[in-house]
Amino acid sequence: MSFTGRIGLLAPSSNTTVETEFFKALPDGVTLHTARLPITQVTPESIGKMADSLDVESKLLATADVDVIILGATAPSFLKGLGYDREVSQRIEKVTGKPATTTSTALLEAFKTLGISRIALGSAYSPTVNDICASFLEANGIKVVAKDGLNVIDNLQIGRLDVQTAYDLGKKVDCPDAQAVVLACTNWKSMAIIERLEQAIGKPVLSTTQVSIWGALKKIGYTGSIPGYGKLLRTFASAQGKAVA
Repeated sequence: MSFTGRIGLLAPSSNTTVETEFFKALPDGVTLHTARLPITQVTPESIGKMADSLDVESKLLATADVDVIILGATAPSFLKGLGYDREVSQRIEKVTGKPATTTSTALLEAFKTLGISRIALGSAYSPTVNDICASFLEANGIKVVAKDGLNVIDNLQIGRLDVQTAYDLGKKVDCPDAQAVVLACTNWKSMAIIERLEQAIGKPVLSTTQVSIWGALKKIGYTGSIPGYGKLLRTFASAQGKAVA
């Protein structure tokens, strides 16, 4: 029996990567429908202003009768610390009546599913935004044992980075104490190197676009396997039973 569904994606306006990576990985029968939140520079101030358009754009997505709405942007869903990701989801659900989740929520759920409590963090972010990300994870009980970023602030420039930069930084931040490597920023190309990086370091690699796809699909009840993009999506069916709500 084929699976069908509609995913509503709230993407940063200058993000040129997240939609293309979603399209490549989504199973047949699941369609993607996108609205955009304004941002051009990845700074705490600009990230915070994205939320000003959240209600309007979420309502527009809901008119496409989507089955779930995901804020597919990493920084806007962790910006204000512990619990902020859930606050954003609740806000979307309140104005749309649709189930909602965020990239950060999906990342935390993926850690629980895979039994991960210590990670190495690589991102495209500046040190300031990278530190905010690490603080959010630490507040949620995830030990960040190593971290580094590419220090790119212009979001269009992030979208132009070669996917090899994700592989190189992921390999650089990996360390023996980390149970997994996280590649943060949905505008940073990453999906194509996840399998190769996992093989090189011998542990799971979680990209924020990968976990967004997983989290949205999980919300609408998908239980199939999606090969080619790392352990999390490849073992989707068996991971489902272990997931913690």
